[in-house]
Amino acid sequence: MDSINFSLSIQQVQFFKTFGFLNFPGLMLDRIEEITEAFETIWTERGGGHNGKPHEGTARSCIVPFIDQSKNLSSLIDDPRILAIATTLLGEDFNYMGSDGNYYVGDTGWHSDGWHSVGKPQHLKFAFYLDPIKKNSGALRVIPGSHLDGDDYATTLQDNVRNSLENWGVNGPEIPATSLETQPGDLICFNHNTKHAAFGGSSKRRMFTINLCQRYPADQINDLRDYMAGGARFWIDRAYGDIMINTASKKRMKHLVQVLENEEELKYHSMLARKKMKKPANG
Repeated sequence: MDSINFSLSIQQVQFFKTFGFLNFPGLMLDRIEEITEAFETIWTERGGGHNGKPHEGTARSCIVPFIDQSKNLSSLIDDPRILAIATTLLGEDFNYMGSDGNYYVGDTGWHSDGWHSVGKPQHLKFAFYLDPIKKNSGALRVIPGSHLDGDDYATTLQDNVRNSLENWGVNGPEIPATSLETQPGDLICFNHNTKHAAFGGSSKRRMFTINLCQRYPADQINDLRDYMAGGARFWIDRAYGDIMINTASKKRMKHLVQVLENEEELKYHSMLARKKMKKPANG
């Protein structure tokens, strides 16, 4: 695949707007070896699991920020394919909003990654799965159209999906959805609002994400700061890791600057989180 000339079609843009996700089989296959090696190196350097402890397979392990720990993974922000998708869906001045690396365990119930209303900057997530995953072994499932703020269908899901057995008589895996089975090298992109889940996964399912959003207008900067404060649960004092910043070109810095200009309160919120929590959040 010609990564330099990659672009989204009009049909793909409309698909994303309508259904809230896109799937790109094999899009990152040419980089999957270096990506996987960097993934494993970070975990080894960080003790193998959550909060510097070995991964025991009983609960999800998580590192935030993640790609910031590696020069190779940080460069994904500069990859022409990532840039083409991001700039088309979010604009030329999109923000990099952090990343997380994970060893997933078992099921992940239905949820959205926050909720961003019409008129607010929209957020999206790139998901990289590093193991072959099928429908019943942890593949990402999405509910098409569940991202549409103000839509009756999406509102019904928002209000009821967590109690699906009580409301509709079906358990989580039985909810109608699209399963995005993946091979290493595939790339999935979805709107943060989109309801998603996974069922039947192993105890060490490798996956990391990159989160991006539209640039916040001046009159919504407090919303940006509130969103960033949510990262305190991971016990981070800064939004980005040093490698992400120190290896950034001028082009990359365009996608970092708004967050850097508004991260001053994160350290304070992280201090409060450390007082309330026994260990950093794993999701």
